[in-house]
Amino acid sequence: MNQPSVTPVLYLDGVSVSFDGFKALNSLSLIIDPGEMRAIIGPNGAGKTTMMDVITGKTRPDSGEIFFNGDIDLIQLDEADIAQLGIGRKFQKPTVFENQTVSQNLELALAGARRVIDALSWFASPADGQRLAQILEIIRLTDAREKMGNELSHGQKQWLEIGMLLAQDPKVLLIDEPVAGMTDSETVETAQLLRDIAKDHSVIVVEHDMAFVRDLDVKVTVLAEGSVLAEGSLDVVSANEQVIESYLGR
Repeated sequence: MNQPSVTPVLYLDGVSVSFDGFKALNSLSLIIDPGEMRAIIGPNGAGKTTMMDVITGKTRPDSGEIFFNGDIDLIQLDEADIAQLGIGRKFQKPTVFENQTVSQNLELALAGARRVIDALSWFASPADGQRLAQILEIIRLTDAREKMGNELSHGQKQWLEIGMLLAQDPKVLLIDEPVAGMTDSETVETAQLLRDIAKDHSVIVVEHDMAFVRDLDVKVTVLAEGSVLAEGSLDVVSANEQVIESYLGR
């Protein structure tokens, strides 16, 4: 794959990963530009989770290159280093502090973004307070800021965890199936929430819900058998015969 003219925030080239002879990734190449939101779709076993694992340092690839911001070789770094660089990941199941308020959850995330010695003595400055208010607005939880985590709906917990990720000020967010289990209205709101976030961040969204992907209205990458099968708008990839055959069905 030729190096792009614009420096991408993420650059994967020829990335392969095998587990006991099974190729989870098979010479995967992918470019994500600064400020881009990309939807990743594909059948189970296509390599979507492994792709996120290699980007975040959880899994080391057998071969290939992964660069962040042009010249930072992610393969040489561990998970903590990669998170510190500004690559954040949200897993499918939300994990929030149930016995803390929404605001306290965000404050803990904001404090946790600092060095351990700083976090132990951390308290919110006026600038931190403004940042928290901004995040609360983005994640649609301003009116629920004093609610306990266990009082939130499933969708609100997903939003809170996205907010906790934002509090750590990542440059890239990897979001895994954010609307699984959400109501229809929450799903629509989540699409707008992610579009708001993508104004200032690069976002990779792995999702199975095609109606939600359509609402995102972004470039779609289809993975199959560990490599890119097709790319383009949802309409373009949905009309691709190979995509229909391997994933969408007739």
